[in-house]
Formats: sequence, structure tokens, C-alpha cells
Amino acid sequence: MRGNGTSAAPIAARRPAWLLDVSRLVSRAGQGALTGIDRVELAYLDYLAGGDVPAFALSRTRAGYVLTGRAGMIALADAIRGRGWPRAGLADRVLRPRDPARAAAEALLRRHAIARCMAVGLGQMLCRHLPAGTACFNVGHANLTARTLRGLRAVPGAGINVLIHDTIPLDFPDHAREGVPQAFGARLARVSAQADLVIYNSADTRARAEWHMAHMGRVPPGLVVPLGVDVARPDPAALPAGLPPPGPYFVTLGTIEPRKNHALLLDLWQGLVDDPPLGGIPALVVIGRRGWRNAEVFARLDTAHAEGWPVIERADLDDRAVAALLSGAAALLQPSLAEGYGLPPLEAAALGTPVICADLAIYRETLGSYPVYLAPTDAYSWRNTILEFAGNGKNPENGRRAGPNVPTWRAHCKTVLSKAG
Repeated sequence: MRGNGTSAAPIAARRPAWLLDVSRLVSRAGQGALTGIDRVELAYLDYLAGGDVPAFALSRTRAGYVLTGRAGMIALADAIRGRGWPRAGLADRVLRPRDPARAAAEALLRRHAIARCMAVGLGQMLCRHLPAGTACFNVGHANLTARTLRGLRAVPGAGINVLIHDTIPLDFPDHAREGVPQAFGARLARVSAQADLVIYNSADTRARAEWHMAHMGRVPPGLVVPLGVDVARPDPAALPAGLPPPGPYFVTLGTIEPRKNHALLLDLWQGLVDDPPLGGIPALVVIGRRGWRNAEVFARLDTAHAEGWPVIERADLDDRAVAALLSGAAALLQPSLAEGYGLPPLEAAALGTPVICADLAIYRETLGSYPVYLAPTDAYSWRNTILEFAGNGKNPENGRRAGPNVPTWRAHCKTVLSKAG
């Protein structure tokens, strides 16, 4: 059964309160740079906390569920941005003995808690503190458990709104960590059964998700709303020593995992080292933390460093430093085999930086004619295009042009809240 996307569309003014699940952000405390999905949850946290409708945040913790109000939401956003976590108390440290950052994050929530409960008491707690008709949002793919969804349903007239970022674990299971496809499939089945509205970042994601949910028995009403893009102001002073590298350089940005296809870039740079072009070898800056199922690529990165290739790997740069590197790069390279949305190319385009990326439907949808599109397996074309842009990189204005109009988070959230179930 498929919804037509029109029945779950009461305007935001008819919803007396908003509830955002922040379990993902809390779980990411101390884990380094935010991922794309983390940034989406943070954007919703900022927008809802800054609105004029009563707003609440819910998180699952080791000790049960915690419900906070606007003050707790603002404190969480500030802490995530590096303004400091509170010291975890004894109980928090006992509950999270091997994860002090997570313990501190959960301590912050409890410090600002409106209410707390054990897992079995979620529905009763929410009914006591949320008005009937509250619009509930899960935008982080986390805490979509049967217990949580039952708890939300206990609130009279509550609407459950879920943002689906991608279905990569089901479409490309070989690229996922062990057990993730099965767990993701179970979450999507619960969304299929329970959601009043599913929010999609693109038509491509909607088509893929609805294909899977049709086989699960129900396709909820859906809404496609492009994600907002917030680009930090480039700050060269935020760069560590050695960056940017001298001469033309390229950037690739994202978790180092199989589907990002770093192997192609390392093949190309090894070829450049073995057979240097007349104009010299440009540098490659790899920005992102090491992920999963990619031991061979990790070993090759270690070899590149040991042998002095012009390949620099950094996982610890803040947004201002990343923007500074992107703004000076000859191009952003994204040879991904699969993407859910792909924020880095949009961020690069917003800065006017050329983008060379895989010819994927999602990039065509979000970036139009801005990038140079190449097959992610065509090493010959990638080498030639990189060397061409390296020549342009000696004159930073060459190859640069105005990027596409990128959506804002304000526009995204206003659209979503006007249609929320």
C-alpha cells in the first residue's frame, strides 16, 4: 500500500510541539568530526530549538530515556560544537566506563532533563510531558526501535516523521559493515509500518527506499526536500603546519570506506609517482576518518606516507580548515561507487571549487551540470582530467565558475515542518 504524500500535510501551526530524537548525536560524542548524517541532526536541533513552538529532545541512554526541553537542546548543540561537555558524575562513569565522552554527553542530558524513565516507561513519560498532536522527528537513522516507536504512538495524535538518507546497506551490502544490512532492513521495515511521513533528501533516495518498502507491505506518504548546505567560512589560520601543500593539490572528503573508492585515487597517485608527468605531481589531501572493511586501502595510505608520496591524510580538521583547503584546491575528487546525498560536492560547489565526481544519479540531481562526471572505474579518464585540472591549479582562477544555488537549512526545515505528520 502506498501513500500519496498528501494526506499527512497539516500545517506546522496545527502542531502544538516538536520532538527531535537526538540519540545519534549523543552517541557520536568524542568521535571526532561530524558525519553527514550527524550534521543533519544538528541542523534540526538548531532549528527546532530556535523556533517559537515548544520543542523537546529525546535520547536513549544506558540508563533509559531522557527528555529535555529547549535549554537542554541548546546546551547539547553548544557542547557538540566544542564549547565543552560537563564532567560526568560517578553514575555516568559507571554506566559508560570505557566511553567517557558518551558518559559526559549523557550527563549533560540528565542535567537538563524534564523527565527520565526506564525503557518500559517511555510511553507514560511522553504522555505526561508532551501535548497531544506533537510532531516527532527522527532524522539520524538511530533509535528507530519498536519500543521507541510504540512510546511515540502512545502520545494521542502524535505524528512520526522519519528522514531516510539512503538505502546503501540494502543496495550495496558488500560496502557495509558486518550485520549492518540486516539491522538497517529491520529499521526500514519499522519505518514502513509506523511512519506518518517519510522525508527524503532526493528523488533518487525516495525511489530506492519506496522500492524496498513496497516489498515490506506499506509505503508511507513521502516528501522530497533537499538538505541544507552550511559552508564554513574558510580560515587558513585554522590549518595545521604543512597545509595547504605547495603547488596544485586535490581534496577528497569523507569517511575512508569501500564505497568512497579511495582505491582508484591511490592507484592513480601510485601511477604518477612511478611515471611522473612533465608538470610535476600534484598533491592529494585525503580528509576523513578511517572506516571499515578497507584494510588494503589503509595499508596503502600508510605506504604512501612512508615512501613520501604527495598524499596527505588528515582526520582531525575542523570545518573552517576544511573550507580553506577546499577553496584553494584544484578540484574536489569524489569517485564514489554509491552515495546517499553527497554533501562534500555541494560544499565545494558553494565555494566555487571545481568538482570531479562519479557519474551517479544523486549527483546529477543535486549538482546538475556543475561537475565533471566520470565513470568511477575509468582510471584513464580520471588521470587525464586530474592532470588537466592540476595545470589549471597553477592559476587558481582557471576552471572556476559560479556554483549552483544550494539550499539552506532554513528553507529545508520550513518545508518539512509545514508538511509534518
